[in-house]
Amino acid sequence: MIIVDNALKAREAQGKPIRVGMIGAGFMGRGLVNQIVHSVPGERMSAIYNRHAQKAIDAYRYAGVDPVVVTTQGELEDAIGKQRAAVTEDPFLLCRSEQIDCLVDVTGAVEFGAHVVLEAFKHKKHVVLMNAELDATIGPILQVYARKYGVLLSACDGDQPGVEINLHRYVRGLGLIPRVMGNIKGLQDRYRNPTTQKGFAEKWGQNPSMVTSFADGSKVSFEQAIVANACGLVVKSRGMSRGYEHRGHGDELAKYYDVDELRELGGIIDYVVGAQPNPGVYCIAEHTDPKQRHYLNLYKLGEGPLYSLYTPWHLCHFEVPNTVARVTLFGDADIPLAGPRVQVCACAKRDLKAGEVLDEYGNYMTYGEAVNSPEMRRERYLPEGLVEGCKLKRNIAKDAVLTYDDVELPPNRLADKLRVEQYERFGDVKPR
Repeated sequence: MIIVDNALKAREAQGKPIRVGMIGAGFMGRGLVNQIVHSVPGERMSAIYNRHAQKAIDAYRYAGVDPVVVTTQGELEDAIGKQRAAVTEDPFLLCRSEQIDCLVDVTGAVEFGAHVVLEAFKHKKHVVLMNAELDATIGPILQVYARKYGVLLSACDGDQPGVEINLHRYVRGLGLIPRVMGNIKGLQDRYRNPTTQKGFAEKWGQNPSMVTSFADGSKVSFEQAIVANACGLVVKSRGMSRGYEHRGHGDELAKYYDVDELRELGGIIDYVVGAQPNPGVYCIAEHTDPKQRHYLNLYKLGEGPLYSLYTPWHLCHFEVPNTVARVTLFGDADIPLAGPRVQVCACAKRDLKAGEVLDEYGNYMTYGEAVNSPEMRRERYLPEGLVEGCKLKRNIAKDAVLTYDDVELPPNRLADKLRVEQYERFGDVKPR
């Protein structure tokens, strides 16, 4: 926020706000519109795509804005030029607009997101992802395309991966070595489904499938894979700690990790359930200089060699505009170091039968687990982000990991083609 806030105020004073296009108008999208409209001078929510225009209209009206519906490129450009909020059912109008500076993907859709992101890149658009599923599945190859077109693809402040990556950068800037980047969750149960989560979803006005992905471990796996790929980390074992419960403070977590093991692994991602401050993120870091450890002890971080640092919140859409500004004004994005370090494999949520067609993540049939890329490659695991529409060739036992050899892929998916490219570029798991 420091520097960004002043830069945005300057853009507002100049009458040159960052013009934002948003893909998807669900629960998070609606909040983001309201945030930019009322609390972010220097940014404008210029246009929103949603499959059904009414939902995008409702998102604007939630913020007190009356939009115009557009169906052509010319109509969109005219609306933005006249500073009218625009709504469309064609996402590619936003990608191709000469007047939109940055797109924010708030969909959680992998196949659709791949099409939108590549089209945005071709038209010199920066993209901020509030779409962990897309980033964790094909983010590394999309970064290659972003560099090709001279634009930026970034995770976002507010989502836990972005908060963790920011914390990682901060801790490294202090001269400490991050050894664990962790995520704090309130509940994890791999067998949750939209039926069990219906009540919670209705209470908060959220999508039951998305809420299920929060509870069954898929979301935290996607999130932590992003952190691993951005920070050069791995998992200790498939599934991380699988819902290890710690009901005390995050400061106590350092004692649960072995510093020698962490050194050997080069740093890991992990998560715990129930720790405070919830729902924050944590970093377990090491300092190798005894002189500095003396000072850290004086400053109440303990004797070391491992120290606990944390961010006590992630405020989702409240923070996303900061990323839009960082990307657009400063060229600052959270970029993977060198390809996929960790990926998310699909596991059977129940006994599955040959001939069944898999539903998407966050539903009744599969859950995701974070796994190191070498194991993903060696075992030919099926990515959780690509399960939807796959037809089973054989029976799969509950909790077994699905492989490419177990399924028939839907035909002609762009995301599958990008996985092949990712394999060829980084030695990733090859679909066929």
